[in-house]
Order: sequence, then C-alpha cells, then structure tokens
Amino acid sequence: MKAVVFAYHKMGLAGLNALCRAGYEIACIFSHEDDPEENCWFGSVKAWGRERGIGVLCPTELQGLEWAARIADLCPEMIFSFYYRHLLPEAILRIPPAGAYNLHGSLLPAYRGRCPVNWVLVNGETQTGVTLHHMVAKADAGDIVGQRAVRIAPDDTALTLYGKLCVAAGALLDEFLPLMEEGRAPRRPQDISQGSYFGGRRPEDGRIDWRWPAERIYNLVRAVTEPWPGAFCTLPDGSRLMVWRAAAEEEADSGAKQPGTIETEGEGVFIRTGQRRLRLLDVETGSQRMTGERIIQYFKDREGTILS
Repeated sequence: MKAVVFAYHKMGLAGLNALCRAGYEIACIFSHEDDPEENCWFGSVKAWGRERGIGVLCPTELQGLEWAARIADLCPEMIFSFYYRHLLPEAILRIPPAGAYNLHGSLLPAYRGRCPVNWVLVNGETQTGVTLHHMVAKADAGDIVGQRAVRIAPDDTALTLYGKLCVAAGALLDEFLPLMEEGRAPRRPQDISQGSYFGGRRPEDGRIDWRWPAERIYNLVRAVTEPWPGAFCTLPDGSRLMVWRAAAEEEADSGAKQPGTIETEGEGVFIRTGQRRLRLLDVETGSQRMTGERIIQYFKDREGTILS
C-alpha cells in the first residue's frame, strides 16, 4: 500500500514507524523545518526520512494547486497525517482512493482542535487517548476508524502523558493498518455536537491566578511544565516566578488569608489559593532555579507577602 505521509514531532515518528512495521510503502514525507526559536525536544521526522532514503519536503503552505498536482503524481493509495501542523486542503484529501487519515491525541469527539495533551491536564481529566479518523475539511470531524484509551495519572505531566499517547498510537496503528490495507477497517461517524473543541495555547496562557483552587493551579503547572513554556506568576518586586513543579495540599484551610500569600512552614513553602494551599517544589526566577532548601532560603524573608 503506497502512502504519502504528513508528519512532525514524536507522534509523527510513531506513525511512520508503525507504517514501516505494517509494510506500507512511503512515497514521500511532508514535514516542517524546525523553528530555531522553539524548544525542539522531540525527534526529527526530516532526519528519519533521509536516513531511510525517503524524500522529505517542508513547504510553508500547501494551498496552491501545484502541491495537489505533485502529490497526485505520486499516486498514493492513502494519505496519513501524524501531528502535521496544518489542515490539508480538500484538493489533497480527494487524491487517495483508499482515503486520507489523521491521528489525533484525544478520544474524539472530545478535545477536537489544538494542544489536546495540554488541555486535558488543564481541565483535570482522568482519561484521554488517541483516535485514528478519516480527514474531512473540518478539523478532527471525520469518521472514526479506531481509538485507544489512556489513563491520566495524578502525577502525569504533559511530557509523560505525551509519551503514553505515542505508545498508544503505535498500538492503535498496529491494530488497524492491516485492516485498512485489506479494506476491512471499521468506520464510525462522529457526533461532534457531543464533543468539545479547544484552540491553541500561548506562553501567556500559563499565568497563575491564585484565586483558583490549589488543584486547578496544580493542573495548570503540570500541563505546561518543561519542555513547554511553563506556569508563572509575579513576585512582589515585579519579577517573574516560574513554577515548574508543585503539589496541592490536601488538608483543609486554616485561616482566610489573601490568595497569593507566601507561607513558610517546616521544610516547605506554600502559597495560599482560593481553596487550600499549593506547595512550591521547583521554581525559577531570573537565573535562579531552586528546589528543596534553596526555596526555603529564598522565601523565608518574603513570608506574608503576596504573589500576583
């Protein structure tokens, strides 16, 4: 089965490896040039293709009819999109006789759109997954081929959850690629009215509001911690404090202090929230990255002041 593949990131590599395991012929790969301004902590699809002698193209856009014609000349029987960052034009989706398919990092129709691994953590979900579905003009709205659920652990970060999703994606593709080649794969329509859609996230979306409950702030921290841009707030002197790791306190509140109030207690530094406290475990300000005793020493003279 000949395929043209649009792929990027670790999920792109997971999809490409699954196609190889299933014996698909990859005629060409479309990917993205790595952005020098971005923290590229993931593997290179471009390098993967070149190591195997597969042509890799990285156009900045695909809207022109030229690209549809070039892809049609490759005569792909299927097209796959594995975390490619752009929607494919309908002129391209219509090319493969056996269909065009996308791998999405949620259990559709929930969390259609961008950044699902971050959004499910921000929203405190306990389960997500991956979905293989037919591509249509509307994002993440096509008929479902198959899904694989993934449990979200209380201590998962976006990075650990993304790793679980990559493993699940490989297993999902191993199950369904042979059926797709034989024309026996299931096809189940989505009811997107029963799902949800989320847009992209920006670094400034990591700002902490200390009026939120501690659990909500904890979920934000783990959703955007490294290698993502991180959760942050402002110190009393106006400088930025990055919160890379934290823990929501389980005990009931003991006092009605203003949210954002810094408290030191024993070997911990706690911040009052709208409900309970958040313990700081790994923070950074300026050039100082602090854990353990260093956090205590930094905040001991700031007790009672308020973060914003």
